[in-house]
Amino acid sequence: MPSCKFVRTSLIAFKVSYRAKGILRMDGANTVFNEPEIYENVTVIPFAGAMGAEIEGVDLANLDDATFDELYAAWLRHHVVVLRDQKITPEQQIEFAHRFGEIHHHPYMKGMDDYPDILEIVKEPDSSYTFGAAWHTDQMFNPQPAKATMLYAHETPSAGGDTMFANMHLAYDALSDGMKDMLSNVKTWCVGDRFKRGGGSKRADRYQGNAKMADKVRSPGNLQTESAHPLFRTHPETGRKSLYMGSHVDTLHGFEEAEAEPILDYLREYSIRPEFTCRVNWKPGTITIWDNRSVQHYAIPDYNERRRMHRITICGDTPF
Repeated sequence: MPSCKFVRTSLIAFKVSYRAKGILRMDGANTVFNEPEIYENVTVIPFAGAMGAEIEGVDLANLDDATFDELYAAWLRHHVVVLRDQKITPEQQIEFAHRFGEIHHHPYMKGMDDYPDILEIVKEPDSSYTFGAAWHTDQMFNPQPAKATMLYAHETPSAGGDTMFANMHLAYDALSDGMKDMLSNVKTWCVGDRFKRGGGSKRADRYQGNAKMADKVRSPGNLQTESAHPLFRTHPETGRKSLYMGSHVDTLHGFEEAEAEPILDYLREYSIRPEFTCRVNWKPGTITIWDNRSVQHYAIPDYNERRRMHRITICGDTPF
């Protein structure tokens, strides 16, 4: 089971190119987004005030560098981007994923036999467990959590099965100065299994309501699956601060449980306020890419038909 050796993506040439077009402006170590957005190869259509955009004019089966650069710029800006009516093979999805960085393999879940880079997420009509049905950010328990996740829809229910996202930059920005000051140097302690938001049960036990996903569970072996991370993290490409929360947060590092729980209970509810969120509806051929450094997400378990998705996760770096 390969582990990630993350090499931070260099965007210097990318930023210089787009600075000339008015999309990005360099401000010290930060990337500042200017209005209006200017794209030559794609059409970007925001669909919520908090974040999220649909991208038109992209064929992932025939993706050139210039189009990808604009897609990436839109992704950094909108945090969640949705492409409709794509027809790609597993090989093409893997090739597309490599443009974002090195592919990450889930320490607890096996990939497909023929395509181990892809985790197939399936829910049958009789399944009682929905994979991802808790607010979280992917691989938060790893020392170097995931940078990005892309999910490609193969089969979707006739209604329901949407995914919600919450913008953690907005959540951080809206905190009071007092909360920011009090928690500025605090770290969370994140765990990959038996986490409190999962009732403290093991993955193998929780997944028994979904045989297809239970069959994929494996031991992480010697991989590290518990980590301390800043509660407020800085995006390595844009320089924006965010509230780094999710269901894998077990406690606040160095705090007594009685001290940590009231703070975490508040932040969990606060971080998913409606004004921070957007919602993505799936159809076969939809692919959505989200930035785990900026957002939480939640798979809504409101359907009883078959749903089959192909997920690839991209390696990230150490939060700071």
